Amino acid sequence: MTPRRHVPRPNRTAARIATLVQLGVMASWNASPAQVGHDPGQSPYHDVHRGGVFVASGGYLGGSRGRVGVGISDGPTGGLRYEVSLGAVGVSMGVAYARTTSFVVDPTKDSLSRTSGPYDNAVVLADVGLQLLLTGRKTWHGFAPYLGGALGMALSNGAPPDPTTYTFGNKITFAPEAGLRWYPTRSISVRTDLRLVLWKLTYPLDYRQPSPDGSRVLALDASLTEWTAHPWVTIGLGWTF
Repeated sequence: MTPRRHVPRPNRTAARIATLVQLGVMASWNASPAQVGHDPGQSPYHDVHRGGVFVASGGYLGGSRGRVGVGISDGPTGGLRYEVSLGAVGVSMGVAYARTTSFVVDPTKDSLSRTSGPYDNAVVLADVGLQLLLTGRKTWHGFAPYLGGALGMALSNGAPPDPTTYTFGNKITFAPEAGLRWYPTRSISVRTDLRLVLWKLTYPLDYRQPSPDGSRVLALDASLTEWTAHPWVTIGLGWTF
C-alpha cells in the first residue's frame, strides 16, 4: 500500500483569532460616528429649512450727503425681499422704499445763505445679492450669522427745486452686508441686517462758479464726482414656504 501523505490542517485557533479581530474592527468602525458630536435630540445644530423665503423689513438709511451736502440721506425704510437657499449660499432679490431728505445749494448766493432744506426726496432701492451662512446649512441654537453683498440701483424721481442742473437721478449701488438670522420655528425667521450702501454723486459745473462774495461751492480743481457711504440697518420677519 502507498502510504497516505499527511496534509496539514489550517490552524483553527489562528483563524478564530483573525475572525474575532476583524469583527472587533468592524464594530469599532460602526460605533465611532455615534461617539462624535451630540445626540440628535440634544444637538445645538439644526438644519435650515429649505425653500423660498419672503421677508418684510423696516429700517433706517443714514450716511454722508457728500462734501457739498446735497446728497440724499436720513430716512426710514420699508421693503420686501425674496430669498432662495442654495445650501450655505443664498440668493436674494429685494426692493425697498426710503423716505430720505436732501438739501439744495444755490451757487449764486453767498456762503451763508446758499443752502436750504431739508426737503423730502424719497428713493427706491432695488438689488440682487448673495449671502454666505457662516454655520453652513445649519443653525446654532437657532442662530445663523451671514456675510454677503448686493448690486443694485437707487432710483429717485422726485427732487426739490434746484437752481442748477443737479439732481440725484438714478445710481448704481454696491452694498457689502453682515447679518444674523434667528429661527424660532422651522418656517419663521427673525433677522437683523447691516449694509453699507455705496453710490456716486455727480455735481454740476455751476458749483465751481464764484458767488457774489467770491466763494465757490467747489474749488476749481475739485472733482465733480464723489462716492458716499450709507449705513442701512434693517429688522425683518421671514417666512419659509
